[in-house]
Amino acid sequence: MQIVEYIYDSVQSVEVNTIGSIYKLILSMLLGAMVGYERKLKGQSAGVRTFSLIAMGATLAMLLSIYVPQEYMGLKNGDPGRIAAQVITGIGFLGAGAIIQMKGSVRGLTTAAGIWMVAIIGMAVGLGLYLLSIVASLLILFILVQLERIEQRLSRGSQSRIIRIRTADILRNIEDYRRVLDNNNIHLSSFYVDYDYECMETRLNLVVLLRDNIDYISLFADFEHLHPTKSITLANQLSI
Repeated sequence: MQIVEYIYDSVQSVEVNTIGSIYKLILSMLLGAMVGYERKLKGQSAGVRTFSLIAMGATLAMLLSIYVPQEYMGLKNGDPGRIAAQVITGIGFLGAGAIIQMKGSVRGLTTAAGIWMVAIIGMAVGLGLYLLSIVASLLILFILVQLERIEQRLSRGSQSRIIRIRTADILRNIEDYRRVLDNNNIHLSSFYVDYDYECMETRLNLVVLLRDNIDYISLFADFEHLHPTKSITLANQLSI
């Protein structure tokens, strides 16, 4: 019974101690793994191991921030937030690495936001805010799983896609393509143009909102008849 009370007091203590630190690292590892598992199910490169390491690293940084003034400067001196503040800056590099930009299509924004959030949760665990950390982790899973389903239902019939067209000439305007899209009740959100004067070709990226039952073959055939066309491809524009 005394051992249990000792462990409980160590875990709840505001001072850094061995048992409490081990508990915090294990808890942050589990919370990070929860979020990382969901990201792995979505095919992201940042999965269970990455999110667990990020959460544990942030927790350890927070523990060091508390430990240094506690042991070397006295509890009332020093700045416990100095080391922890650098976690927020440093985690931005990992988040940037999770974002991929490809010809107008951006992927990984949600994962980057998750990485940033898990780092903050790790810091909260390091401070001993256990319940808050657990609730925040559950809210992340709610956002990633349930809100995605709600978002898909609300946006049903308006899927965001990128139509990439390569033509064998230099396009001076895209009004013909706008007309085809309007005739098919397709909304053009934005577009990107890349001219290759050496090969005399245009790479046109149309960011559009499509219906679920769109006839792609008929749509692409209409595009093909507008200008000499080398290729037409359809790509997803997702931030998973």
